[in-house]
This record gives sequence, C-alpha cells and structure tokens, in this order.
Amino acid sequence: MKFEYNLKKKEKHTDARLGEFTYNGITYETPMFMPVGTEACVKTLSPEEVKGVNAGIILSNTYHLWLRPGEDTVAKAGGLHKFMNYDGPILTDSGGFQVFSLAKPKNINEDGVAFKNHLNGDRLFLTPEKSIEIQNKLDSDIAMSFDECVAYPAEYDYLKKSVERTLRWAKRGKEAFNNPNQMLFGIVQGGNFADLRQHCAEELVKIGFDGYAVGGTSVGEPKPIMYDMVSYSTKHLPEDKFRYLMGVGDPIDLIENSIRGIDLFDCVSPTRLARHGHAYTQYGKINIKNSKYKEDFTPIDANCNCYACQNYTKAYVRHLINVKETFGARLLSIHNINYLTNLMRQIRENIKNDTLLDFRKEFIKNYYGEKYDGEI
Repeated sequence: MKFEYNLKKKEKHTDARLGEFTYNGITYETPMFMPVGTEACVKTLSPEEVKGVNAGIILSNTYHLWLRPGEDTVAKAGGLHKFMNYDGPILTDSGGFQVFSLAKPKNINEDGVAFKNHLNGDRLFLTPEKSIEIQNKLDSDIAMSFDECVAYPAEYDYLKKSVERTLRWAKRGKEAFNNPNQMLFGIVQGGNFADLRQHCAEELVKIGFDGYAVGGTSVGEPKPIMYDMVSYSTKHLPEDKFRYLMGVGDPIDLIENSIRGIDLFDCVSPTRLARHGHAYTQYGKINIKNSKYKEDFTPIDANCNCYACQNYTKAYVRHLINVKETFGARLLSIHNINYLTNLMRQIRENIKNDTLLDFRKEFIKNYYGEKYDGEI
C-alpha cells in the first residue's frame, strides 16, 4: 500500500516542515518519531501498546530478519504486517548499518559486503540486490537502499569513493526492486563534507526515489557537526518527498533536525534506555534506579499522560527494575516512546504556529537547566 508525502506548511523562521500521509484510512502528521522493532517487535511491547502511545511508522531490521526467521518465512506468513500483527506502516532498513557495525573496510567491495554472522560466525555476503530482495519479501511499506555507513572521522578521499559506490549500489538496488506496494528510499552519505553531501543528494534525485534518507550521522561526531551534515543534505532534496534521518532519537536532536527539514526519525534509544532504568522527563533524563526514588510515590513525569505515569509510581518502577522484572522495562518503554511521540506533537504544533525556535529555547531551559552548546 503506497502512500504519498504531502507538504502542508513550512515554518517561517526555519527549514522545518509540516507534512502528512494517509495509511489504512488514518492520517499521520510529520515530523514523526518511529519506534524500532528490530526483530519484528518493539522490545517488550505488544503492537497494541505501540499503537497506544500514538506511534505511526515502526522500523524493522533487514539484516536480523534475514538471519531469523528468514525472509521466506515472513513471506509465507503474508508479510511483516501479518507476521507481527501490526496494521500500521512499517519501514525496513537495508542492512547497510551492519557495514558500519560488523564489517571491516577490507571486506567491502563493489559487489557488496562480507559479514560474519553474529550468531554463529558463518560467512555471509550482502549485496544491494540481495538487500532489496529480502525487503521485497518482507513486504514492508518503505524499503531502504543498500549503502555504506562510514564512521566519523573519515578521510575525504575514502568518503568520496564510498559515496560513488553507494550511488552505484542505489542504482543497482532500484533496478532490482520489484514490489509495487513498497516505496524505496535513497540514502545520502558524504560524512561532514558539504560537497560530497550535495553530490550524493543530487545524484540520488536523478536516479529517482520515493523518499530520501540522511545517513552516516550518530557515528561518533559532535552534535554541531551532525547538524551540519543534515543541513548539507536536506537543502539539495526535493520538497515533495519524505526526508528521513536515520538512527537519531535524542530529544534535542529531534528538535534541531526538525528545524533543518527532517520528517522522519528512528532510534533504539527509548527502549534501550528503559531496559537500563532511564526515563525521559520534561526536566531531563532520570535514572529510576537512583536511591532517591525508593520512596517517591509520584509518577515518572507528573505531566505525562501515558499508561505508566497514570497508573504507577517511580518507587514501584524502581523496584521492578532493580529486581529485574520485565514489567519495569515495559513501563519505562511505554513512557519513553510516549515522551518522544508527544515531543514530536509539540514540534508539529510549533511549526504550525511559527514558534519552533521559541519552543527550542524553552525546551533547553527545562530539559538541561543550563546553557546548551548546540548551534542552529
């Protein structure tokens, strides 16, 4: 089921955009945060709980589903939606991040990337065509081009060669793409070099995709450099297509990169932090395991309307986390995803009112309680 991005409004004082798309009769607004369900499940949560915190698109991982249970098994089940019982939109990444996390540069060549299976050590080889074939069988709504995600810092000459290879891979992937119900996104790479970002974006647009992602961020660079990478990329992308920033979910980054024209975000952070006892609040991130919460019988965040905050206290959640009861991680996951989806709602409201910079200033004051050194 293909759906189209519709640009509704541009913020007066920034590059922020308000957009929307309709899926299964439901209209979703962007900018939007997408929870990550790596192995066809947002960790510890049911699909109903994910929908209960007003999540729209969720993301699943092509590499991990390729290994287990296998794309053919998912296809026999009727695709990811039926397999995991989620009737909202789903995006699958390409496996390209495994180039960054699992492969060595010497194992990357024109054909693709050699991996060691992280489960049993078997040798695997992933190509642009294979990545697209897997995603076509998974039958997600949005598939991603196969790319190389390069760590920061990287030499200009290496990044230049990597960008050219990523462009060739993108073209090969599009030629292999054969699921008429899916959209296919290209991925802009180029590190922190403006000319490489521009070149990559412009060449991807020539190839033609349903949307465009900004890749190669959150790979070790300082925040101001990340923001530059995004700005270098988005200014060369069409206004009538989705813009997706991959792997970014820190609250301040959602604001800063919405300001720079991003529509979609994803990150594992809300559920990962939850499993370690961390919770987002309007006054910053807290560690619920701290002893000061032992007899704190107030909600995680007094202004939060999520299931966890409406029914349970810090003291109880702290107890659950400390005794390693899964319910504690579930409650914090519900809260953290709800926090980010609510933050995105506030961002959208301020785009509508042309007050996003004022909102950013107030957020920083409340969340950090001190001067923030990020730059617009």
